[in-house]
Amino acid sequence: MGLAANIRRDLKFALGLRALLNRIKPIQLDSDVLVCDDFEEAVDKFGDNVAVEDEHRSLTYRELDALANRYATWARGRNLRRSDVIGLVMTNRAEYLAAWIGFSKVGIATALINTNLSGQALAHCLNIVNVAQVVADEDTWKQVETARAHVTRTMLLWVVGLKTEDEASERRNLDNAVRSGSSVRPPKTVRAGLSNRDTALYIYTSGTTGLPKAARIPHSRARTYMRAFAGCTKSGPEDRIYNVLPLYHSTGGLVGVGPALLNGGRLILRKRFSATHFWSDVKTSQATMFVYIGELCRYLVNCPPHDDERAHKLTLAYGNGLRPDVWTDFQSRFAIPRILEFYGSTEGNVSLFNFDGKAGAIGRVPKFLKKQINIRLARFDVDTDEVVRGNNGLVQEARVGEIGEAIGAIANDIRHDFSGYADKAASEKKILTDAFARGDRWFRTGDLMRQDSEGYFYFIDRIGDTFRWKGENVSTSEVEQRLTEAPGVKEVISYGVPVPGQEGKAGMVTLLLDGGRFNATSFNAYAAEHLPPYARPVFVRIAKTLETTGTFKYRKVDLVTDGFDPARVDGTVYVRGGKAGYQKLTPAGYEEIVSGAFRL
Repeated sequence: MGLAANIRRDLKFALGLRALLNRIKPIQLDSDVLVCDDFEEAVDKFGDNVAVEDEHRSLTYRELDALANRYATWARGRNLRRSDVIGLVMTNRAEYLAAWIGFSKVGIATALINTNLSGQALAHCLNIVNVAQVVADEDTWKQVETARAHVTRTMLLWVVGLKTEDEASERRNLDNAVRSGSSVRPPKTVRAGLSNRDTALYIYTSGTTGLPKAARIPHSRARTYMRAFAGCTKSGPEDRIYNVLPLYHSTGGLVGVGPALLNGGRLILRKRFSATHFWSDVKTSQATMFVYIGELCRYLVNCPPHDDERAHKLTLAYGNGLRPDVWTDFQSRFAIPRILEFYGSTEGNVSLFNFDGKAGAIGRVPKFLKKQINIRLARFDVDTDEVVRGNNGLVQEARVGEIGEAIGAIANDIRHDFSGYADKAASEKKILTDAFARGDRWFRTGDLMRQDSEGYFYFIDRIGDTFRWKGENVSTSEVEQRLTEAPGVKEVISYGVPVPGQEGKAGMVTLLLDGGRFNATSFNAYAAEHLPPYARPVFVRIAKTLETTGTFKYRKVDLVTDGFDPARVDGTVYVRGGKAGYQKLTPAGYEEIVSGAFRL
């Protein structure tokens, strides 16, 4: 790359970073300006603009604010205190935003819960943050009911869109209760004494410990997510941001919302992603930007040509997880002028941005900014799953091109703060101490990356057993815990296997049976009852014996190496599908999967 090109690239990075930093600069940890204040400021400036459009209606900023105020009034009427948490189990819709914004206006935190969960997993999410009041809608309330028996507190369930004939003593219609509330903003005195250090939201993330962990999102973090992307996307009142990502995740719920609701634009919400209708909907809605996860882009690239795939007004696609092998095809085929890829985790303090659109990179830190940006790559030993320390006891930094774990320096400011989880023990496990100096503290991302000589970072893999499938994190230990009690199963070993042309890894389990034959029908029914769709095994391997290490741990590395290839596996492999739920995988079927003819 020539000198002029280098200057242009560095200038583009500097301008992008400046736009981002200018928007988050006003946020101070001890300030009493909260996330709801940012929203109200936008309402006062853009009151008559359409703020949100879902599949049922559109609301102006003033109307959305009024609805949020009614939710706030309802919460106060329930005599909820600041220490209380409301669980929100709802599909993408205008009420979702109105609810948690409204609750924040009266100092009450909201737990944003994955709508794929049910039963014990859902109950766990409610229990760990002490939820007693749950807000759901007509699409999700039945799932919440499956968790009731496992919830440790008395649970009141409030439902938006509940039909009269569905009403019962354990479910209450929220529409009438909210409609009767005041649309006037609660006075700021209601949240007096709160600061940006206080909790606004809980967003759940799966780690290697099994069940979901509740990441505590203080007002500072929620504001940073929303304001940062309101700045770096350079959106304005004329923009329409298309969002099909679930609002219970930080990418859909904060990153995908900020550029619209803080800058006077229109947020176009859809309940779910449809590859078939995506381009026609983008065209009809006149979207100018959309927020993605990498799998969404891969789905679109793998779809047959669509008449509207280039007949859109998109100027920017922004998000994370866009793979190098998809990036170029996605951008050129669909004529996307600009792609903004970023890296970050819900609970972490490490963020990276690819402002100049280099395909495949998750972000860049130029040499002249290394001291100002808190990320480092620590050398990592894949055999021990630990960072490498030198003779002096300090962590060794990975060299250029060497794979290492990304870690972020923890400090008492909004860019480097680590607010952790509801579970303090889980928070401590993510902190690395005495890394590069005695007494320092660093957040461990659990992600392996490498950095090239030009400062670009590339994602390599997650440390441990958690893998991503269908846009969700799958914990192998949780899968093992759930399936150990399946009929006829003696032992379960869960892992992810790469599939050519597929984003992330497909779930696979190796089963040791309890003496009988594998019953595909009963196993499929049990998995469907106890696991969300994305965590159900795609492949099942039946084994008679398995090699263990000296500490009696199964050698997953060998199982992952074998994968789902029948030619490499000693035993039978099943793939999800067919009348019984799983069917035997033949060599011909394997070739269809590898070639992409059979889609998982």
